[in-house]
Amino acid sequence: MNALKTWLVAAAALLAAVSGAAAQAPAPSASLAAARTLYASAEYGGALEMLNGLLSENVAGQDRQAIDLYRALCLVAVGNSTEASRVIEGMITNDPLYRPAADDVPPRLRAAFTDARRRLLPAIVQQGYVASKAAFDVKDYPAAAKGFAAVLAALNDPDVESVSSQPPFSDLKMLATGFHDLSLKAIAPPPPPPPAAPAPAPAPEPVVGRTPRIYSSADGNVVPPITIQQAVPAYPGRVQQSGVVMVEVVIDDAGAVESATMEGPPNPAYDRLVLGAAKTWHYQPATLNGKPVKYRKRIQISLLPPPR
Repeated sequence: MNALKTWLVAAAALLAAVSGAAAQAPAPSASLAAARTLYASAEYGGALEMLNGLLSENVAGQDRQAIDLYRALCLVAVGNSTEASRVIEGMITNDPLYRPAADDVPPRLRAAFTDARRRLLPAIVQQGYVASKAAFDVKDYPAAAKGFAAVLAALNDPDVESVSSQPPFSDLKMLATGFHDLSLKAIAPPPPPPPAAPAPAPAPEPVVGRTPRIYSSADGNVVPPITIQQAVPAYPGRVQQSGVVMVEVVIDDAGAVESATMEGPPNPAYDRLVLGAAKTWHYQPATLNGKPVKYRKRIQISLLPPPR
């Protein structure tokens, strides 16, 4: 009797220890991977509770779709088909083109997705067309092009192919195609980058002015100019007595006469003739070490009376 009592006390203590350890075991951290593990272990209630907790974190995009997919799987597994249908409808509303991989869902859930898409896509397409047309009307062409592209993608979905090939959706498809093309053409290309400002021109270096030297016959190392054209005009009228006049010309480094002056007894009429003619004279310029230079040349004109 005492032995039996001792055994019962020991068994009770062991059971209490096991229960306490179980109660103190940490719950698995909430994550999509952990929820998948619970689902694979047929712990549908625990997986669903964890997935609902993840949704409270306001996840969006692909993460939201993945969480909702496993919520739908858990709901179907626990027999709540009505709530599973609501979850599937929300997934299609959030992303009309979403389609779970065939290997991820059982045939029953695949059929539920197909039925929901056939019910929802026509209305989603109409709403998308209206919103895209409104964007086009206010000239928001980038938004319009994106919206019409989504409308066309939904109309090409295999689940609504039979509907999109018949009026009114076949007409809607034609209109969406036209407005999509017009939106793309209306989107202005980005403006070209402004041309680079030209680099400021360097300030010209100050040039120290220096009058070029005028050489003459006194410079023995200079080759004098060679006459090319030097026609001296005839004296107007009759020369009464012999005389000499001098013309001094400055020939530039191109061989042209830069200036001319008369020396000798003044004779205004003849001086004008000679100075006018000097402007037309031309020479091969003088050179210094092979480089053309200015040169002062004196030309003697003899005036002789006609013979008797």
